[in-house]
Amino acid sequence: MKKTIYLVGGGGHCVSAIDIIEQEDKYKIGGIIDLPDRVGEKVLGYEIIGDDSEIKKYAKTDNYFLITMGQIKTCKKRRQLAEMISAFGGRLATVISPLAYVSKHSRVGSGTIVGHTATIAAGVSIGMNCIINTKAVIEHNVKLGDYCHISTAAVLNGESKLENGVFLGSNAMVKHDVRIGEGSVIGAGVSVFQDLPAKSYLKCKVCSH
Repeated sequence: MKKTIYLVGGGGHCVSAIDIIEQEDKYKIGGIIDLPDRVGEKVLGYEIIGDDSEIKKYAKTDNYFLITMGQIKTCKKRRQLAEMISAFGGRLATVISPLAYVSKHSRVGSGTIVGHTATIAAGVSIGMNCIINTKAVIEHNVKLGDYCHISTAAVLNGESKLENGVFLGSNAMVKHDVRIGEGSVIGAGVSVFQDLPAKSYLKCKVCSH
């Protein structure tokens, strides 16, 4: 029998997460938690059933949660939601697309979602509440902290290390054995060839993002 999962955040990332959850066919979606003024709306046919104040009610039962809010500038809100769920005794699901490749020699933390056609190679360690988007490539022995967001088609080469809360934009690339400090934001299409300290911010090559 499938366990029920509640999605926290009803925006664009939620749309992608729903598709992955449906494809994995491991959980039954019980509803979505979002802003009070969106209660009653539907996302891909699933109803927004309440706001953050409802988390406590659903955490008391035999349910799972997934934070379906993305991040760019900061993981602060995602972290707050995860801590709230944990404080109420809720459990965070790990969701992996059946179209992704995840080595049996890797580790994926609770609350993390792995998108369609992503590749996670041997020796990889991914922390809690991370987002690994479509076509992302995470090569051998990469270490990701908690609350990292790896965007579409980004590439992390072998032995690289991302500390907690790092955002890596679409088509960004991190060189072999490079460390990126906590809370850094790497824009779309940016290549990182050297270690970066915490809170680094590298802009997209062709825009201000």
